[in-house]
Amino acid sequence: MIIEGIKVTAAADITEEEIRAIVSEEIQLWKGKGKELAAVQLSIQEDEIVVKAVERSPIKRVRRITGYLSTEDRFNSAKQAELTDRRAHL
Repeated sequence: MIIEGIKVTAAADITEEEIRAIVSEEIQLWKGKGKELAAVQLSIQEDEIVVKAVERSPIKRVRRITGYLSTEDRFNSAKQAELTDRRAHL
């Protein structure tokens, strides 16, 4: 299941209301740390809900265009169009 863009897996015993509350709480916790949440796993062990959270990778793809390194979000519209038109030759 996906909640607020986050992949969530949960044990069948956990209600959707509980899942949404826990995920919302985890999002706020991670935002407070300046990090972004990618996935949450919820399981039950000895009548307690165990939460395992995974951080979204801060890695960005950098490309070299005309001799300069830059991220795709900084490309002008012509370079973005060129990038989408490229084909991989295997």
